[in-house]
Order: sequence, then C-alpha cells, then structure tokens
Amino acid sequence: MPGLSILPCLRPALVCGVIVLGLAGCTSLQSEGNVLGLITPYRIDIVQGNVVTKEQLALVKPGMSRVQVRDLLGSPLLADMFHADRWDYVFTIKRPGTQPQRRSIVAWFDGDTLKKLDAPDDVPAEREFVAAIGRPVARGALVPLELTDEQRKALPLPAKPAQESTPAVPAPARIYPPLEPN
Repeated sequence: MPGLSILPCLRPALVCGVIVLGLAGCTSLQSEGNVLGLITPYRIDIVQGNVVTKEQLALVKPGMSRVQVRDLLGSPLLADMFHADRWDYVFTIKRPGTQPQRRSIVAWFDGDTLKKLDAPDDVPAEREFVAAIGRPVARGALVPLELTDEQRKALPLPAKPAQESTPAVPAPARIYPPLEPN
C-alpha cells in the first residue's frame, strides 16, 4: 500500500504542529492576565526611585550645595561619573489596577552649587501623590463603638450568684520543700 508509507513521515510534523498550537494557546491566556477566566495571578507593586513632591521642590533653590540638595530630595537615582554636573531623580511605579507613573527631575550643578532644577509642571503635592497611588477602599456603614444610655438601660441585669447554705471549706495549704538545705 503506497499511502501508508507517507504516514510515518507525517507523524513528527503532526506532533510538532500540535505542540505549537498548544503553546500558542497558552500565550493567549497569559496576555489576558488570568487563567481560563477563573484565576488571576498575583502581581506585585513595582516602585523604583525617589518620590519628589511640590513641597520638596519649593525648598530647593539655585545656589544650594550638593549636600543641601541631597538632604532635601534624597540621594539621586543616577549620579554618573561621566556627567558629574547632573543628578537624575527618577520615580516609577507600576501597580495593578492603576496607571503606571514615571517622573524625572534633573538637578544641574556648577561645581558644588546647584545651577538649576529641571522638573515637569505636573509634579504632585504629597496629598495628590498619595491619592494617585492609593487603591479605592470600600467602606461600609460605621458601627458605633459605645452604647447609648437607652441601650444600656435595655440590657438585662446580670444574674446574682446563688447563696450557699454550707460554709466554704478552705483549700488545704500547700507545703513546698525548702529551696536551700539548712
């Protein structure tokens, strides 16, 4: 039978085709971020760099020394020995459920003194930054922590202990051996 002699040659190609299709299916599931719509993998928050706020930028003035700038803004993320007159403050954050953020601020020096500070106009204030990275928290109705006077009066009185007619027998005294020999 001449048709059966081709079958052993097609078997490896068929196996390779099935493997390729299977792997292609796996990549499409990963791109959606969940597996079969049931399980969502945990994604960590990635925070890198220095957070620089409007309040910090307002304190930095040209003519300050490198030490003063470092005290106010923190250590730069990039201080290159080939560009000794430039410090880069870069901040990036990637969190699931929020937009990725990236800010870059460059401090230019002339020797040891700050010449200028290049910062974007949209540098957030501290409260704006915290609100931008915070996740919404579902809050329910607040539960009062104390009872009102009417609720206290409505509580049942505790039961009084029953009076025993027989006198209480004292517990026997325990005798311990001495700690040191006499």
